[in-house]
Amino acid sequence: MVTWRAETPPAAPRIGALGWLLVAARAPLLALVTYGGLVLLLVLRLPERAAFGLGRPVTPFIAQGVCRAALAILGIGLDVRGRPMQGRGGIVANHSSWLDIFTLNACDRVYFVSKAEVARWPGIGWLARATGTVFIARDPREARAQQDLFEARLRAGHRLLFFPEGTSTDGRRVLPFKPTLFAAFFSDGLAELQIQPVTVIYHAPRGEDPRFLAWWGDMAFGPHLLRLLASRRRARAEVIFHAPLAVADFAGRKPLCAAAEAAVRAPLAQAPAQP
Repeated sequence: MVTWRAETPPAAPRIGALGWLLVAARAPLLALVTYGGLVLLLVLRLPERAAFGLGRPVTPFIAQGVCRAALAILGIGLDVRGRPMQGRGGIVANHSSWLDIFTLNACDRVYFVSKAEVARWPGIGWLARATGTVFIARDPREARAQQDLFEARLRAGHRLLFFPEGTSTDGRRVLPFKPTLFAAFFSDGLAELQIQPVTVIYHAPRGEDPRFLAWWGDMAFGPHLLRLLASRRRARAEVIFHAPLAVADFAGRKPLCAAAEAAVRAPLAQAPAQP
């Protein structure tokens, strides 16, 4: 797996007494909301699956509510520009942090496409599996089976969100998009779908490193979460939904991928330089 390591992560700030008090108050609440919501989702998923199969008319609302609550507990405000598209199709976004899962799910009821190793991560892996994440192994021998699964989920009416960069960055750039997963949208019966590009821009708390919310390379999850829980000032996540791209307007996956990348990249290129 390729991992972006071009930047040295910011030094972890020292957590003072007030910071540890915030951790003690926020951590149990975050765990209660997240795993309480997970239990409720799993209980409701059993009859939902029996009645609707791959369809999920109820449980995505639980996941969305949990993600909105989690951002509030972490002190991250959410600003949304534009509107999520309706109906089935694909969504592509830049990737800066594990927080992208909470941020994007708080804005829209979507299903994520993730690298297979995420399923084995403690805590996050359980949440990802329960919320219907599609796991992709970077193994050419499994490419056909994975594309079939991808297509089946699209045909079931799901909006699948994936990160074409293939790895996370420091949030101040967009890496070249990989066109691989765009190929599924050119299968028979799926060319009428749309893909909506989305840009996520994180704004650090006042006085913190601009990359405060980003998580990349070999950064450990635990210390990063602890730093967020201990923050005294609010951060902000800005989510920009761009105009959807009609798959039928493109000759193939590469032109579609290039158009989506240009839309996602534009707001970050226009943003004022950060210190």
